[in-house]
Amino acid sequence: MRKVLLRFVFDNIWQWQSIGNEFHIGVAWFILLWVFIVGITFGVMYSQSKKAVESTMSAGFWLIVPAGLLLTSFLKLGIVRTGIPVFGYGLMMFIGFSSATWLASRRVRSIGQPSEVIWDMMIWALIPGLIGARIIYLMQYGDRVFAGKQGIDLLVAPFALWDGGIVFYGSVIGGIVGVAIFCTRRKISPLAMLDVIAPSMFVGEGFGRIGCFLYGCCYGKACDLPWAVRFPPDSLTFEKLSQEGRILQNPLSTISLHPTQLYSSFAAFVLAGILAWYFRRRSFDGAVLALGWILYPINRFVLESLRDDEVKRLGTIFTFSQLVSIGLLISGIGAMYYFSRRGKLTRNPKSLLPESIIRERSV
Repeated sequence: MRKVLLRFVFDNIWQWQSIGNEFHIGVAWFILLWVFIVGITFGVMYSQSKKAVESTMSAGFWLIVPAGLLLTSFLKLGIVRTGIPVFGYGLMMFIGFSSATWLASRRVRSIGQPSEVIWDMMIWALIPGLIGARIIYLMQYGDRVFAGKQGIDLLVAPFALWDGGIVFYGSVIGGIVGVAIFCTRRKISPLAMLDVIAPSMFVGEGFGRIGCFLYGCCYGKACDLPWAVRFPPDSLTFEKLSQEGRILQNPLSTISLHPTQLYSSFAAFVLAGILAWYFRRRSFDGAVLALGWILYPINRFVLESLRDDEVKRLGTIFTFSQLVSIGLLISGIGAMYYFSRRGKLTRNPKSLLPESIIRERSV
């Protein structure tokens, strides 16, 4: 439950200390770790290519970072006073995106594509995904985003991702559009590729929800369960509940709440595992995508009933996400039926050859 997981500080470059709700680490430790990683990478690159000049140039490029930090400290620039914060939400998003991409790069070989194609494609998925996630957030909470803003602040508000505000449904929709465009350009089956990345979507979601927990958004209803959580004063949850007068005169934490972010994270990892298992057993392109399309709305609908950060919509007893979940569940069932009727399955051509031929070609 920390917006800022840790902060690299310059006033004491060898500091290693918890201060308030942050952990302060002297920048010297970061520089040592960075140089160590660059050194290991240089050794691996040189051992594989035996090209000393190229390996040295690559290592030299990445050594710009610690050199820049040393220069910053020497010149006493403004960042020296505040340090470099590492935000929990941003870090979890980075870990989620990297892990999801790496897993998909291993899975994509089963449809006859090289691992590198995933790293190229994920850029096409990332930017449209962020755009879609932000648009859906503005549709839900536009009144909060634009409230009280004027002039330049009003123009910047739609793009202020640093203030939080993305929705998983929107990221999936935007990401799928980006993937479809990429696959069309590369002449790759979009449905086969979406089957490949479907489990990875929920790996990213799992880490992203941990980021939500650290930031304090997407919080749950009050409860007295043994695993209930309380959020500290520098969290978004504390801020929102205090505005509603629900802190109950406790300046140190919120009331006890359902850790809905962790529920969502656990459910996302389980769903990723189910889809990864099913991927190896799919019988047609689009099967894995459609299964995720069906299962996630059910999971989201149930978990929404435990959340306390959304209002009911359109005069119903359902939140925006629950209404979307109903629509996605129905359309997911329809998609499963439609994809099954197509009956096409994209596979790695090598998997269709006799084992003796595969061994002969690999020699």
